[in-house]
Amino acid sequence: MKEEIKRWLKKAKQDLDSAKYNFKGKKYDVSAFLCQQCAEKALKALLLKKTGRIRKIHDLVELGKNVSLSSDLLDNVKELTMAYTYARYPDVSEVKDLNKIVKKFLNVSEEVLK
Repeated sequence: MKEEIKRWLKKAKQDLDSAKYNFKGKKYDVSAFLCQQCAEKALKALLLKKTGRIRKIHDLVELGKNVSLSSDLLDNVKELTMAYTYARYPDVSEVKDLNKIVKKFLNVSEEVLK
């Protein structure tokens, strides 16, 4: 079990590194998606550690509640939950100041990973 937790955390760290790389390259939509992925994998690692199982969901708030995330962090991951839409769906309206939003997402993802 411990090895599986390590694998989830390793992938979460890789996603965060890739999010930072894409942010520097001004690929903010991709960075947003990777921030969401980082947080999701980190929360699933913690859930695995706490319960011995992983839920096959993508809702960061639900996962956060499952692992007793602080209310402040729950508020932040609520926004991050929808971050994948920026990169995956062409029919999503263009978001102004996406770079500022994604900068916040990077911080939130890093905090979840800690």
